[in-house]
Amino acid sequence: MITIQNTARALLLGLGAGAFALGLAPGAPAELAPPLAAQTTTGDLDRVVGALRSIGTMRADFTQTDRMGNTVRGVMTLKRPGKIRFDYGKDADFLVISNGKSLYVIDYEVNQVERWPIGNSPLGALFDPDRDVKRYGKLIPTGNPNVFSVEVRDPKKPEFGMINLIFVKNASAPGGLQLTHWVALDAQNNRTRVELSNQRYGVSVPDSTFNFRDPRRSVRRPG
Repeated sequence: MITIQNTARALLLGLGAGAFALGLAPGAPAELAPPLAAQTTTGDLDRVVGALRSIGTMRADFTQTDRMGNTVRGVMTLKRPGKIRFDYGKDADFLVISNGKSLYVIDYEVNQVERWPIGNSPLGALFDPDRDVKRYGKLIPTGNPNVFSVEVRDPKKPEFGMINLIFVKNASAPGGLQLTHWVALDAQNNRTRVELSNQRYGVSVPDSTFNFRDPRRSVRRPG
């Protein structure tokens, strides 16, 4: 049986193997196709970077689909700098959180916690203050003037992976652009798509949102 843990862990493709290799999947939608020509202007990339940096806090519903078509849903909460939470619901035994320094995957079913520096995660393009999106990002032509596709990766550190972020023009979003989804592909060609909806900006998000109960502390040790 496919569990929420398996599908949710796909959000962090490759972490279990100690590497990220995220990018575009074969057969991805047209707006995610590899570039046909080099981008000749930086104006649109500047706009995307400005939109990302304009997000102070954000909450959105997400739908995550793995390569097998399995889907899980939840709520993503983001607070700059460096904090993010993927909550899969009150009945889920799984949680993904960054507290600004490290990214944690907490599995309460098996009392396990996995941790990685946020700088090693492609998701850092969303919330890591040290990740320079303009330096490592490039625009991917979409053929639609209202849709912006940005691929972010460090070519000198391919093990840190790649993430492809999709924005759509929306006057009510910070910087006039709304993040709608991203697509990921690991070294084994495992594809994950995360779609956002009901985006809310400037919401009140206490820092306690990014705390979690460590299940390892509740495990009884043999006497």
